[in-house]
Amino acid sequence: PAGLAPGSPFGPNLRAFVLYLRFAQAIPFERLARLMSDLLGLEISEGALANLLEASGGAFAHQRSLIRDRLLSGTILQSDETSARVGKKTWWTWVFHNGDSACFLIRPSRGKAVVGEFLGAVRPDFWVSDRLAAQMGWARTAHQACLAHLLRDVQYAIDAGDISFAPGIKNLLKHAIAISHRRDRLADTTLTVYAARLEAKLDRLLQIEPANRQGQKLLQIIKKYRQNLFVFVTNRAVPPTNNGSEQALRPCVIFRKITNCFRSQWGAKLYADVRSVFETARRRAIPILQAIRLTLDEQPLPVAA
Repeated sequence: PAGLAPGSPFGPNLRAFVLYLRFAQAIPFERLARLMSDLLGLEISEGALANLLEASGGAFAHQRSLIRDRLLSGTILQSDETSARVGKKTWWTWVFHNGDSACFLIRPSRGKAVVGEFLGAVRPDFWVSDRLAAQMGWARTAHQACLAHLLRDVQYAIDAGDISFAPGIKNLLKHAIAISHRRDRLADTTLTVYAARLEAKLDRLLQIEPANRQGQKLLQIIKKYRQNLFVFVTNRAVPPTNNGSEQALRPCVIFRKITNCFRSQWGAKLYADVRSVFETARRRAIPILQAIRLTLDEQPLPVAA
């Protein structure tokens, strides 16, 4: 019939509503079937709901590919990962994002192969992440290590009793982050001076002997990643932390806790594609239901002029 998807008894509004309830509100299939009955008077089995979602996979995969193309056309990438359950196995939910675009992958690995799969031949100028080895070494110009993660390591050393080395590093990193909040009001020459002062201060701190084993461990971390600490100071678009990645992954963590796991690999892939659309829509100030309808209609998500 006119207005219905080929081979489907469900119209676009109902399909969008089911997708919204399942993925935006994390409603399990059993409750979703009950909601359809209680709210709309529709008796739809869990299997029919699963078929409806699976049939939407192609549209969301296409939308995600458009988002990926825009994301990889930029100069900066930020990334992170968190665990996921697919069947009875631990997989990993990855996010790659910057600006108005975000892409998610769910894979059985947290290794470099996943990053290589996503990037293809593209290498961004700058990369922001934690210090996981799989996410290091991809930037053409420089990699910014997450200072929020590093500050946690610093605090751990302080709590363990290092009162000689770690406190100075903590003050230095917090001062650097404070500079990032004022970059829009500072001249390039001023930022260059700040960067030089931060490096000089770090040189002096590296001469201090830590008070205990945790302090020694922190010292080795700082020495290993010192070239990745202050990239953001003179590169205004680069953030000092990877907090944006953690924020993007938070709905995935909530979804995992509510639904426990994905029963199938196609379900995991669909969720990653849908999450790519939802997070990108949020960044572009597009209502979720509108983003779903645009995707089902095979229309790209608009970008602000």
